[in-house]
Amino acid sequence: MNFQVTVLKILVSYPGGVAPLVDLKRDMAILVTSGSDWGERTKRLAACVPNLNIFSQGLVERENGAWRITDKGREVLQSMEASPVFEQPISMIPLGEVDTQAAAPRPPAQRAKRRRERRDRRREARERARAAS
Repeated sequence: MNFQVTVLKILVSYPGGVAPLVDLKRDMAILVTSGSDWGERTKRLAACVPNLNIFSQGLVERENGAWRITDKGREVLQSMEASPVFEQPISMIPLGEVDTQAAAPRPPAQRAKRRRERRDRRREARERARAAS
């Protein structure tokens, strides 16, 4: 797993791109223990930007116990995800298991809607957890 890519992916999912360090650590722990898929995904993303350093390159800023992704950080993450290096090679997809409907990329508006929905669900879960404690 690539720590720096994971930080960018987590921060971009939070409202305003700002996450308290406690929430960031919790989300990172969830992703690290979620299986090898996440580690492979972050390695592919990191391969798109060699020598990635989120702090010295100004992609993430630390402020008052929270980390915030900058506009430059968002741009770098988008370029990593749009890079052809990130795409899974066709040779890795077993023949006969290709679903053309699932393989078609979603329109940007649909991806943005799903991202907002996931972000809202996470926010609601955090609020419920805070209220319960």
